[in-house]
Amino acid sequence: MLDNKSILITGGTGSFGKKFIEMIFNKYNPKKVVIYSRDEYKQFLVKNMFSKKLTVEQMSKLRFFIGDVRDKDRLYRAFKDIDYVIHAAAMKQVPACEYNPFEAIKTNIHGAQNIVDAALDRGVKKVVALSTDKAVNPINLYGGTKLVSDKLFVSANAYSGENGTVFSVVRYGNVAGSRGSVIPFFKNLIEKGATVLPITDFRMTRFWITLEEGVELVFKALEESKGGETYISKIPSFKITDLAKAMLPDCELKEIGIREGEKLHEVMVTKDDSRLTYEYENHYIVYPHFDWWSSARHFTNGGDTIEEGFEYNSGTNKEWLNVEELRKRIEALDLER
Repeated sequence: MLDNKSILITGGTGSFGKKFIEMIFNKYNPKKVVIYSRDEYKQFLVKNMFSKKLTVEQMSKLRFFIGDVRDKDRLYRAFKDIDYVIHAAAMKQVPACEYNPFEAIKTNIHGAQNIVDAALDRGVKKVVALSTDKAVNPINLYGGTKLVSDKLFVSANAYSGENGTVFSVVRYGNVAGSRGSVIPFFKNLIEKGATVLPITDFRMTRFWITLEEGVELVFKALEESKGGETYISKIPSFKITDLAKAMLPDCELKEIGIREGEKLHEVMVTKDDSRLTYEYENHYIVYPHFDWWSSARHFTNGGDTIEEGFEYNSGTNKEWLNVEELRKRIEALDLER
């Protein structure tokens, strides 16, 4: 499906981008993979890292393009002859977005609109935008901007026509072991000799998804999407207290209070969205409710309706990881330093 195709990743020097590069060259033979980002030093580091992992032929297909999603002209240049776009660029840190709201809007909302315009006008075949659980019933600015971004990408299908660009969204929460997540945070404290681990709220739960699973869901969206879908993986939940015990069995836990903009549980599908959600073997798809969407043209076969009022919530999930299962999964992670 991606053989001999040109793929561009915005924000491609982040955790997702690096795993995507690794997996796409392991599974496919793309024509080229373009890393579009604004930090030349991170591009330098990524290029050096993959020069040791990829063959000479594969490295010749890996391209680096300095640019910002805020710059529409630069996107138009970058999207020339591109088949597929993965939109991973965003301002993601909740406190940074709260303190710099205008900047978050420029990147997460205006940047999304620029991606839509450039993809439509440049004839990109498909765009998959990465979303977050924080876009569901948002309580912070980051979530609010990503909600708007998701709406922009879904609604963009109305402008595509019969054979134009197909836009879809992939949604997941914090990725296990990714930069800035709780596992590296705990690991750093433990390496410094900590015996007490801070927990914002003892009731807190999260979904468990790895970078590999996140990339696989994007591959599925690239292969199957017909326009307007939001893809969500079916994954287990865990308690943050159990995660701490898995990493430091004899630790003391200290409840420090929930942070501004933080949720007790991750929600991927709301009760209101349940009427538009279908369950597949390993994932859910939330379909849009617009005049341009039709089941005959846009529905992916094999899905079953779910009960109205269903909510996909990490706190009420059916599948859970215990302390020992968490320990095994943490040991298998390739944690970034």
